[in-house]
Amino acid sequence: MQLTPQQQALLDGAQGETMAKVVKTLVMYGDTFGAQRMVPVTSEYGHTVISFGLAVMKPVYDLYDRLIEAGLTSGQKFTADPRPLDKNVPTSLLEDIVFRKIMYTQQARYEEQLRKLGITADDGYTCTCYLEQVGNQPRKGDILSWAESSAVVYANSVLGARCNRNSGMLELMGSIAGFVPEFGLLTDEGRKAHWLIEVKCQSRPEPQLLGSAIGMKVMEDVPYVRGLDTWLGTELNDENRAYLKDFGAATASNGAVGLYHIENLTPEAREQGEALLHEGFQTYVIDDAELERVKRSYPVIWKDPAARPELCFVGCPHLTLEQLHQYPYAAFTQSDTNLNYAEEVVVGTAADFNQVVYVSDRATIYSVIAHTNCVSTGSGGLPEGFGDDRLVTVPLTGQHDMRLGYIKLCSVPLSESGREFVDILRQILRELEG
Repeated sequence: MQLTPQQQALLDGAQGETMAKVVKTLVMYGDTFGAQRMVPVTSEYGHTVISFGLAVMKPVYDLYDRLIEAGLTSGQKFTADPRPLDKNVPTSLLEDIVFRKIMYTQQARYEEQLRKLGITADDGYTCTCYLEQVGNQPRKGDILSWAESSAVVYANSVLGARCNRNSGMLELMGSIAGFVPEFGLLTDEGRKAHWLIEVKCQSRPEPQLLGSAIGMKVMEDVPYVRGLDTWLGTELNDENRAYLKDFGAATASNGAVGLYHIENLTPEAREQGEALLHEGFQTYVIDDAELERVKRSYPVIWKDPAARPELCFVGCPHLTLEQLHQYPYAAFTQSDTNLNYAEEVVVGTAADFNQVVYVSDRATIYSVIAHTNCVSTGSGGLPEGFGDDRLVTVPLTGQHDMRLGYIKLCSVPLSESGREFVDILRQILRELEG
């Protein structure tokens, strides 16, 4: 591999033994895949994934300690995949023992390492770092050093950035060094499609099912998808980006797809069209019958396939706000004018949601959310003693407006808890202003 004088100096130990080993690792990685040179990382932020503090991953965390001891940090601030445990999700005593004392014993150590290495913030844990609300959105043509399969495929395909499917460790090394080996999806040739996917469904296919079918067929190859624009159109609007988010995640998890092209929709497909098809490409036709075949191939591990689910898992990747709008929304009102008395976090208007349920009693709104598929938004605080396990608070990623306040009679002094509440609000405002 041809290195620049600066890169060679790092390899020779100009910044110490540990940095030399980082560069040597990147060189060996590039040599394995036939890279001829290194190219600089140009994105503003990175993204990594080793978020599960498993005890078996201890050697990785030992290596992170060596990087920190050598004074090496990421050249970019970065986001990381979600934590394995969420304080908002109720757990039993047995689950606490298994998860916190046995499985994820390295989690606290790992998060402290990320703070020292350069994570964006204490809440910088998300698998959808590329959403507008989060702000880690690379530009078209940016060279990335990212890990996490669904984030990489979205950045490559929908945003037009360039990144290979790196491991979390290699991602961090590329961000520390500031360059990565040029091969695969970083090259024009590597971004060409070896598969033409003909979508001939009678209605818009489910994104996860379509992505699964394609991923299992093409594996790590690049697919060029024709016919999906019949249902999605040619504009990369919020609805289509949400669709492609789920579609791409399925191609990456059921196969190993790092890039796809959607004819007339994704950036490179709009610019180059069929020129993206590699000579000798294969064709895969997907119709309704093929999707049904794929769906029936999924293993059913329930003892009773007809049983009612007790728990639904939503995420990986996370829902967008646009997808949240598809759920019924429980709104609190106490007058003919529907004011946001309870929904302190404003994520849209009633018109944005497909269905709105207006409730005039605070206890009732909690009951509606707990017993139906309604959602609502708020501060996250629940009434003391409200112990329904069906009600779970999930943090919204990114920046959102939140309105908190108090109303009192002028003649009645604030209680002790009221004064404490006001003091907390004032402290938060001072921090925001500072």
